[in-house]
This record gives sequence, C-alpha cells and structure tokens, in this order.
Amino acid sequence: MSLNVEVPPPPELEGVDPNEYDDAEVVGDTDYKRDELEELLRDGAWEDAFEEWAADTGVDETEFDIVTDLGMLRQFDFFWDAFAERVGYHAPGIPEDWKEREYHPDLDSWGTVSAINAGLTELGQLVCEVLKEQYVDWETEYEAPDDLPDFE
Repeated sequence: MSLNVEVPPPPELEGVDPNEYDDAEVVGDTDYKRDELEELLRDGAWEDAFEEWAADTGVDETEFDIVTDLGMLRQFDFFWDAFAERVGYHAPGIPEDWKEREYHPDLDSWGTVSAINAGLTELGQLVCEVLKEQYVDWETEYEAPDDLPDFE
C-alpha cells in the first residue's frame, strides 16, 4: 500500500536522556549528537526516509491524518549511540488508555491504534537506517573501561 501525502517537516530533537524512554537503552556516557542529526534530517535524510516509508507503509490517509492532528511526527527523537555506533530512536505512540482519554475523535479501534503505532515504529527504524547508511560519516572513538575481564 502507498500513502500519498506531502513530506512533513522533520522533528526538532529534544535533549531527553534516551534511557528515560521505555523503548531505548544507551550504555555509557555519550554525546547524542542531536544537533548534527537534526541538521542531517533537514538536509534530506528525513525526506528520503519518509518517501521510502510512505511508498510501502500500511498506514492509510485516515490514520495519517490522526498522526498529524496529534502532532506525533514532531515527537520523534533520534540520537547517536556511540557504544553501539548506531542511530537510536524513540517513536511516539498512542497510549493503551486511548479510549478512556478520548485521545482523538477518529480513533475507533485497536486495529487503527496498532496500525499507527506499528507504522511510526517502522518510520523511526527506517530514518535510523537512512541516517546511518547515507548521511552519518563520523566514527566514534569509544574506549573500553579498564576493568573489563580478560578472556584468554
């Protein structure tokens, strides 16, 4: 399925510690390089990833309208994980108590919520892949701690 929508602007990355997210874990002290990643997103990485995602996503236009109404695309966070030498991410999602909270008037089923949450996760992963494979050109100078055991 294909989603025929305009590419929205890339998110502005916040200074949240990724370990505060339930879906991310970063080991050790690191420079999350959010300023650099934000610039790469503006320089085309977001557009490249979004267009690739839209060409093959299971999210339909009604579901995408909900995403844009809720400002969910602005809630993405991307960060550099120096230990793993990868771009990590946090994708926004619709909470489990969406019915009780009357989260959005067009949310009418768990299927819709599931499609949106899965679609945003796929978009986040694709953005990370595009950033790492096509845009990120720095290498991390990671030094292992001195107290690692020897395995000989």
